[in-house]
Amino acid sequence: MARHGMRDMARGAAIVVAAAAVLSGCSDRGASGTASQAASAATEAASAAASEAGAALASASAEAGRKLDQIKGGAHAKADVKLGAIADESGGRKAAPVAVTNPTSESRTYAVQVNFKDTKGNLLDTVVVTVSDVPGGGSKNATALSNRGLSGDVVTSVARAVRY
Repeated sequence: MARHGMRDMARGAAIVVAAAAVLSGCSDRGASGTASQAASAATEAASAAASEAGAALASASAEAGRKLDQIKGGAHAKADVKLGAIADESGGRKAAPVAVTNPTSESRTYAVQVNFKDTKGNLLDTVVVTVSDVPGGGSKNATALSNRGLSGDVVTSVARAVRY
């Protein structure tokens, strides 16, 4: 599903760049190359950018999985985690408040995987936030910050949470 989102973004970027190339080709008779060549180059560039974004997302997803899989003896704890409203940070990055409530009687650490998705449900980014020393019967806050700039409407969800 995320790959379709990336492909759609690449196609959209290619169309915009190609249209700009065609328009500038019509007004600049002295330019070398044809509009078709410019459109082809734009499509290749957009495809390369989408491929890099897809690779970065796959890498972030794999790293998040590795981090959580390394935790031994942990308990599933999605119900202990609530996410707040997303805020814009510098460079287009998104920040989501993470509130963890520990229902046990002892202090625990939480590893929380937060997914950033577009409104169609396409995965845009994922991060793991560690919230250390959440007191027994208490709460603690942290922030999930996207790895890169994200555009458009973004929603977050807790993919996994482990209490240990």
